[in-house]
Amino acid sequence: MTTTQDPAAAAERCTPEFRRNPHPVYEHLRDNQPVCPMKPPHGIDTYLITRYEDARAALSDPRLSKDMYGAMDAYRRIFGDSSVALDDHMLNADAPKHTRLRKLVNSGFTPRRVEALRPKIQGITDMLLDACPKREAFDLLPAFAFPLPITVICELLGVPQDERSDVQTWSTTVAQTGFSEESKRAQQQAEESLHRYFSDLIARKRSHPEEDLLSALTEARDKDGGLTENELVSTAFLLMFAGHKTTAYLIGNAVQHLLSHPAQLRAVQDDPELMGRAVEEVLRYDGSVESATFRFATEDVEMSGTRIPKGSLVQIAITSANRDPRKFDSPDEFDVSRPDNAQNAHVGFGNGSHYCLGAPLARMETQIALTSLLGRFPRLAFADPAQEPAWLQVPFPAFRGLSALPVVLEP
Repeated sequence: MTTTQDPAAAAERCTPEFRRNPHPVYEHLRDNQPVCPMKPPHGIDTYLITRYEDARAALSDPRLSKDMYGAMDAYRRIFGDSSVALDDHMLNADAPKHTRLRKLVNSGFTPRRVEALRPKIQGITDMLLDACPKREAFDLLPAFAFPLPITVICELLGVPQDERSDVQTWSTTVAQTGFSEESKRAQQQAEESLHRYFSDLIARKRSHPEEDLLSALTEARDKDGGLTENELVSTAFLLMFAGHKTTAYLIGNAVQHLLSHPAQLRAVQDDPELMGRAVEEVLRYDGSVESATFRFATEDVEMSGTRIPKGSLVQIAITSANRDPRKFDSPDEFDVSRPDNAQNAHVGFGNGSHYCLGAPLARMETQIALTSLLGRFPRLAFADPAQEPAWLQVPFPAFRGLSALPVVLEP
């Protein structure tokens, strides 16, 4: 078994070049050290898993715990004390707590509830596209890709319209902060603001409940003690944060790659029935979640000849697993007609008990967004075709997305 750190991989994951194109580094790791010990910028020794089969197994391995309280010292060093107050939710829990919390929230994401949102999502999409400049260059992310999912999740939760801008700003700050003291202070302030906001909103839902998910969760908290007050606040934050950030980046990535592959774009335009496959291919080829959230080993775990010692942090590189040639034929080719079958079963939404609860909603939002955008504006083009894509430059590769996407709807 090997435990030798790959210094090149550890260093390269922190460079602008890697953020622009991580795939060569991941290819190197899959071939040479598929379970790689490394020290990320936060300073905690971590094992990075890069192959598909290892990733799929790790995502559902009960020995790799999601309970943040089991690794609290490491958690505080990485995220700070302020994060703890917002992170007491199902994403950071194991069974039976995870089972209890997920069951309560699941009622808001049943197939019937999600499908019932379709007219609302279509209406929001049309409204946003109506407001976009038609013949001038503009950034599609703040004008369309971000407002769509955040409006949908705010509607689902019951966040008043005039309060959504602040919530989005705070959530963005939490997502994009680094490890400098200035970044940590900004993150702490944003997290404290979010905690105050959701605590206040829950109090308002208690006094004046409405037909929304947060009112229902508040009632569950008060009626039968289904969750604690801190779990309720943390769950509201999780749904807001996870419910818009990943979908927004997914929409941006989809537009980026469709415009970069004209033959694939034409295929979707000629056959709208391909849109479902196109979204799955974006999730596989360059999805918005680069690495799954932290796990830690509750005992020694061996994978691909490497021993992960008890107590170690573990990261699972979703982006790498979804390009593994051991699983996918021609994985570096973007192909919207790739069959939707077991051979092409990506892990863009995870695997096992922590499989993304909002996956059906994210799929629907992305399909509606792309179908409407390309249907109304078939000549959609990059504002400057020669310009390199502006991928996020963050020191902690959790999200894979663009920082800007300049386009022209009717060039």
